[in-house]
Amino acid sequence: MENNNKEKDLFSFADFDEYQSEHIAAPRYSYWKSVWRTFFKDKFTVGVAILLIFIISFAMIQPIFSGYDPMIAPNINNAAMKFQSPSSAYWFGTDNIGNSVFDAVWAGAKNSILVALICTAINMVIGIIVGSIWGFSKKMDKWMIEIYNVLSNVPFLLLAIILSYILGSGFKPLIFTMTVTEWVFVAYFIRTQVMIIRDREYNLASKCLGTSTWTMITKNILPYLISVIMTYIARIIPSYISYEVFLSYMGLGLGSSIASLGKIISQYTSFMKGYPHLFWIPVSVLATISISLYIVGQKLADAADPRTHR
Repeated sequence: MENNNKEKDLFSFADFDEYQSEHIAAPRYSYWKSVWRTFFKDKFTVGVAILLIFIISFAMIQPIFSGYDPMIAPNINNAAMKFQSPSSAYWFGTDNIGNSVFDAVWAGAKNSILVALICTAINMVIGIIVGSIWGFSKKMDKWMIEIYNVLSNVPFLLLAIILSYILGSGFKPLIFTMTVTEWVFVAYFIRTQVMIIRDREYNLASKCLGTSTWTMITKNILPYLISVIMTYIARIIPSYISYEVFLSYMGLGLGSSIASLGKIISQYTSFMKGYPHLFWIPVSVLATISISLYIVGQKLADAADPRTHR
């Protein structure tokens, strides 16, 4: 009897649960956790990402405390402060008017990065929305494709130079110049990607079930294009920095009252023979930012591709 009681205490009948019978015994999958897990596997890219975060953070913070103003030359009458070599006091040395090159470079980097990020955000938001609708709408395709064909035959830098002369220099005019037409090319890129996958079986099934076009775009198509969009972003952010540098180098862009890497490089080009560090330091900072953005962006794009997940 005692043994029978012990067995009853140890064992009990399992209840049947029809919901539990449908439970799939598989680990839970989180898309973004898988993205970050794939990204952090590459130690080199992680190191580049840390460097990029440090550079961008430092560029945003350092000018606040330095108080650098490109319109002020505080040491213009002090010849002893001019063209000093890099030292513990002046990490990047001083320029032809005695200003700290370190302060000038980071003030310029801050504005160049801000221009690139703002332009990228504006162009991508407008381009993705318009391109997604464009990929579905045949009526919209007729006139949007004509606009694209006209703008694609006009060199961007030529148009940017003309607009800069018309609108003048400054932060807002430069943002307008770099976004007024560029969103069309983003929209065309998204339109092409949407057209590739809009007629796949699951989208046709959704359409037959009465799913709205906007729901199909946001639920079925855009999530699939995350890796493609991130690849595109990784390419255009460095290009916008280069455009800003070029326009400022030409004396346009942000103008003389706002520091930028382009203006600093332009000012220091004439000192390459006697004081080459004045030119190569801002160029090196520009190259480091552009290359790091590209590497990190490409790796994020690869990690965002579900085919790389395990």
